[in-house]
Formats: sequence, structure tokens, C-alpha cells
Amino acid sequence: MATFSDEQHLLARARAWEQAALEAIYDRYAPGLYRYAARLLGDAHEAEECVAEVFARFLVALRQGKGPRRHLRAYLYRMAHNWIYDRFRERPTVPLDDLWPPPAATDNPAEHATRQWRAERLRRALRQLPPRQALVVSLRFLEGFSLEEVAAALGVRVGAVKALQHRGLTKLRQLLHEVEAP
Repeated sequence: MATFSDEQHLLARARAWEQAALEAIYDRYAPGLYRYAARLLGDAHEAEECVAEVFARFLVALRQGKGPRRHLRAYLYRMAHNWIYDRFRERPTVPLDDLWPPPAATDNPAEHATRQWRAERLRRALRQLPPRQALVVSLRFLEGFSLEEVAAALGVRVGAVKALQHRGLTKLRQLLHEVEAP
């Protein structure tokens, strides 16, 4: 992972519209953004569209002298999150094809089916959380962001992230338990 100063230098070069910096930003962040979008959307084509839209909006923001001044990674993930939740509002029923990692050679069909079922349950439950809670839980536990990085993405203090995380995990636990209850 890039250090904060590396990210700041790259962002400064991108603000100067340096092609190599823009390419480096895309190469560095597009794969993670795609995984994040694919997990939440459950559709490879929509995940690709999300990444393309995030970078298009990022370039427009840079051209207008706007965009992130700090925390580029957090800014891009927040844009992806907003795009995804706008998509959910437009079409509340999204196909839930499994996009988790493919089965390993040692997986038997029952293990693979169980993994698919769990992934779908988690995706459905995340969609039922309030957007800020879903963002915190996704960034913390699916993307591996630190508390500080999530705070930067949301523009809040770390304490607020902890509170959102606690409420989100509590609600997620409740939602997943409801699915299991007879």
C-alpha cells in the first residue's frame, strides 16, 4: 500500500494533469474499486461501469480544480459507494450472481454452494443497512481500511466511525440471524 506522502505526491502530479500520474492512480486503485463494487453489486458489468464512472467523475473534478486534496483512496471509494447506492435506489432488485472467488480445486460442490449462499446472504444484509453503516462495514472488513482511512472517506472523526461500525455490525448480526431463524 502506498504511504500518505506517496499518495499526496501522486495526487499533486495528477492535478497538474500528468498522464503518468493519472495512469498510476488508475492502476493502483481500479482493481480494489472493482472488487468492492462487485461484492456489493453482484454483477461484473455493473462493477466495471462503477469503476469507469468513478474515474470519469474524478477526472472531471480534477479539471474543475475540485476533487480530493488529501486521502485519494478514501475519496475514490466514497465515490464508488455513492454510485452503488444510487444504483440501488434506481433499481432495488439487483441480480445476485455470485462473484466471490471461484471454488478452489479442493472445494467440493457442497462447499462451493455454501460459500455462494453465505456471500449472497451477506450482500443482501449489507444492502439493508443504512448507507453510512454499510460503507463503514464494507471498507473496514471487506477492503481492510483502517479506522483513520474510513474516517477520511466519510469526513468524520474516528469515534464516529467506531459508533457506525458498532451499530452496523449489530444490525448485520441481527439481519443474518433473522435469515437463519426458522
